[in-house]
Amino acid sequence: MFKTQQEILTKYESLLSDTKINITAVKAKIDRFSFIRVALLIVEIALFIGFVSSDSDTITFILGISLAIPIAVFVVVVKNQNVLSKHETYLKNLLWIYQNEILVINGKENGYSNGGDFADNNHPYESDLDIFGNSSLYELINRCTTKRGLEELARHLSKEMDKHTILDRQAAVKEILTEIDTTFKFRANLKGHNVSKIEELKYKLKEQLAKQLLFTQNKLLRMYVKLLPILTISLLVLAVLFGGKLWGFLSLVALIHASIMYYYTKWINAVYYGFSGSALVLNDYAEAIGWTEAKAWESPYIKNLFESSDKVSEEIKKLAKIIQAFDARLNILLGALLNFFFLWDLRCCIKIDQWHKAAASKVENGLDRIGSFEELIAISTLTHNHPNWTFPVIEDDFFFSAQALGHPLIPSIKRVDNNFDVSASPTVDIITGSNMAGKSTFLRTVGINMVLAYLGAPVCAERMQLSIFKLLTYMRIKDSLNENTSTFKAELNRLKMILTQVALHENAFVLIDEMLRGTNSRDKFMGSKVFIERLIYLKTSTLFATHDLQLSELKDLYDRSIRNFHFDIQINQGEMEFDYKLKGGPCTIFNAAILLKEIGLSLE
Repeated sequence: MFKTQQEILTKYESLLSDTKINITAVKAKIDRFSFIRVALLIVEIALFIGFVSSDSDTITFILGISLAIPIAVFVVVVKNQNVLSKHETYLKNLLWIYQNEILVINGKENGYSNGGDFADNNHPYESDLDIFGNSSLYELINRCTTKRGLEELARHLSKEMDKHTILDRQAAVKEILTEIDTTFKFRANLKGHNVSKIEELKYKLKEQLAKQLLFTQNKLLRMYVKLLPILTISLLVLAVLFGGKLWGFLSLVALIHASIMYYYTKWINAVYYGFSGSALVLNDYAEAIGWTEAKAWESPYIKNLFESSDKVSEEIKKLAKIIQAFDARLNILLGALLNFFFLWDLRCCIKIDQWHKAAASKVENGLDRIGSFEELIAISTLTHNHPNWTFPVIEDDFFFSAQALGHPLIPSIKRVDNNFDVSASPTVDIITGSNMAGKSTFLRTVGINMVLAYLGAPVCAERMQLSIFKLLTYMRIKDSLNENTSTFKAELNRLKMILTQVALHENAFVLIDEMLRGTNSRDKFMGSKVFIERLIYLKTSTLFATHDLQLSELKDLYDRSIRNFHFDIQINQGEMEFDYKLKGGPCTIFNAAILLKEIGLSLE
């Protein structure tokens, strides 16, 4: 395994270079096939001209036979070119994935969804800890392209899980990490598809298709469609050999078939709707599911994603093959010929019915599995990209201890890490300090790493041990014109939510940054004081950041229940310097006077 992020970055750059070379090679082959297609067209035209202008029966016969050769070769060339074009698309997706990983490691925007649609300002901690949206934890982690994958990641970031589940997820992430090189191929097969396509297919298979296929249950119709290729080909051969009225009879059969197709058009279209053009998509899903089936997974969490040992990927490929044949109706001329002589669309509907009865129930689990693996792969990619992060130890009893704890959204070259431990029993830890000294960032550092820990992911720390807490935050409080809510009212609502949750959950852990900003200083102090006393009474572990030094004096009244910490500044030749290091005791140096002086105001 890689030991440094720079080594990982170098590996991505090497993979990027190799992929570019492969794309160039594939493009060259596609161009050659394009040239061959043009050449075959020219040969076909030349043969046709010779065929119609030749006076020799022998030459005419030879040229007539030869006309089929360029057409046959053309079909083979087109087929191979389509395969190469699909491979080129896959390689371009792979190229994008490597480029995106390089960008994310370098602190640039992730090309996957940032989860902004999942943001909820009323959630106990999401908004305050930057879980969703621009420059969020979701954006850092996400590598999902399916609706289920996106939703599972959002759900697991929004709620703590039990210890057993967290440990199982850690084991699953570590196991996928051993396959990290192949996960890029898994992701490349899924890139570019509609986020909701799998859900649409599942709904089609589970809720609609059985009813839509009822018209195919006519035994006489099924028997006729089954025998029709033999009957049609036999009739055609007889017409070629004996001619005469047989050609007229063949035309009558085609007319009858056209009438049959017209009668069933409504039902056929209902079956086809939702599958149109899905053959390539289904094949890509089959490749992704095939990846999940290729390894004998050992972690219990991953094993539970499989309802059976059946190879669902093969069943999806069979459906894709049927849909590919069904898509012939998109070519008006070809579709008309196939339906007039073989009832082609009916034949495809009957095949879908046979497939549905045999395999549909298995496929739903396989499609769901894609999203579940996407989420685990996203966390494994995070783990791979940050080799210095560590998986936390989940404790049974009240506990929190971290060494070299840093904020995962701050680049490592700018990040300052801190050590922090809670005491043996819950305390309110009051953190004082200057503006911009790091109080708010430290609170978010503690909270966001808790969220990572409960996700089953590694944390941005050298070491971390913690029990499972109900995380509650009070940081970014805003007024709301839509709800006719002032800042002070919004603050009261948030405090009420915290007190309600603390009363319901003995394991609450509260993060508060500068309480009651929307009122006067006296009420702010008194309100903060009684709130702290309430948390002490409820024995709730709390980090309380404030500029109000008076609050740090509460330690004199509650020595065992309050601890004081601070972030300070150093003044060097009139310039402020921050070390962003958490220190014991209340702060003694503040910078408001210096900042005001810089804009021409003096407290003197």
